[in-house]
Amino acid sequence: MATAAAQANPASMDARSWDEASYRRGILRSRDLSSRNLFRAVFFDHSDDSDPDVVLAAASSDGSLASYSLSSCISAASQGEAAVALVDPVCIVQAHRGPAYDVRFYPDPQQPLLFSCGDDGRIRGWRWHEMQSCLVPLSVQGDHLEPALDLVNPQHEGPWGARSPIPENNAIAINKQDGSIFAATGDACAYCWDVETGKCKMTFMGHTDYLHSVAVRESNRQVVTGSEDGTARIWDCRSGKLTQVIHPVKNKAFESSWVSCVAIDASESWLACGTSSGISVWSLLSNECIFNLDCHAPVQDLLFDKNQILAVGAEPVLSRFTINGTVLSQIKCAPQSTFSVSIHSSGMAAVAGYGGLVDVISELGSHLCTFGSRGLDK
Repeated sequence: MATAAAQANPASMDARSWDEASYRRGILRSRDLSSRNLFRAVFFDHSDDSDPDVVLAAASSDGSLASYSLSSCISAASQGEAAVALVDPVCIVQAHRGPAYDVRFYPDPQQPLLFSCGDDGRIRGWRWHEMQSCLVPLSVQGDHLEPALDLVNPQHEGPWGARSPIPENNAIAINKQDGSIFAATGDACAYCWDVETGKCKMTFMGHTDYLHSVAVRESNRQVVTGSEDGTARIWDCRSGKLTQVIHPVKNKAFESSWVSCVAIDASESWLACGTSSGISVWSLLSNECIFNLDCHAPVQDLLFDKNQILAVGAEPVLSRFTINGTVLSQIKCAPQSTFSVSIHSSGMAAVAGYGGLVDVISELGSHLCTFGSRGLDK
């Protein structure tokens, strides 16, 4: 028996109006959105910015780089009944072929740049003001902007002139003081690039497996790398030489643990390492381990917030610790696995991860909004 809806609209029963291609595209688009990952979301947070709106930039597993207005995201979340608001970005570009793994701001007062890196072995710098003042309709965005800087990792030469594949960039760090970008790559090396010339200034070699993370210690002109080989290493940026090897996990049961993320506090006196088994904090002044803390899941990102540590990982939780390892709070997050955490000067935090989700949390622990992006319509 025909339903009332079908009787009211007989055309809906006509198979001749069926668009198989459109149906398939819709299914693929829905599947793509649900399986997307946001590997990094960062705040554009500069005191000399005249725009009162808070803006985030996010790097996605589909290779896109997008910016979002926080006020628009909060508005969309408050108007809808769904737990997750699906929002349009202010601007979106196809930044990389393959996943985009990291994104960082280069705070130039005249022309701030947004740097991204990805699986294609490139570091690209995008003019931030161009992204924010884009007049191209969202439906045709993607290839409408050209990067201001395009850096490609070097290839290693083997026997008979054969060259290795271009290694991926897993993370980048900015040193505005001397105009450098540091890249943690898949060939077990870290590279230092000059922003002005676009040339590779130095290569740091010594790890035995690929690198996950990199952080800069500007006052001592050092860089810290974390690797799949289970070590964090400190390098002299002037000579390129290794100055210290840190083994964050002392428990023999976790000797094969990798170092997934590293962070240095504002005073540049403390180093925090996130591993497959927990968190390890070291004094950079005395070269001593302050504490090792076992966690329920691998730690995938962490940062210092004044004298405290924020950490996220392969569980839907944002954890806050004291410098001595005491747990202060644990807040449930929307992404089932969280790849990054960023902090704004106002105290709010943004976590990003699986499902292409961003959860913005206030300083007091309340959820301001949870949103996902429609991404590039391929």
